[in-house]
Amino acid sequence: MKILAERIKELRTERGLSQRALAKKLDVSKSIISYWESDKVAITDVNIVKLADFFGVSCDYLLGRTEY
Repeated sequence: MKILAERIKELRTERGLSQRALAKKLDVSKSIISYWESDKVAITDVNIVKLADFFGVSCDYLLGRTEY
């Protein structure tokens, strides 16, 4: 899901977070963030919800179903 990968990276960089800092906030490894952003590994539903909650966006936005 390329759009998901792009939106994670966009939201992270807009907030001035490194991959390591985001990983710490979500309690995952830095390499997982890298894999998500490069679309190399699927993201579980639980982690999509964590990302949406952390960034204050909807899961639909992360998945490319809405533009906001």
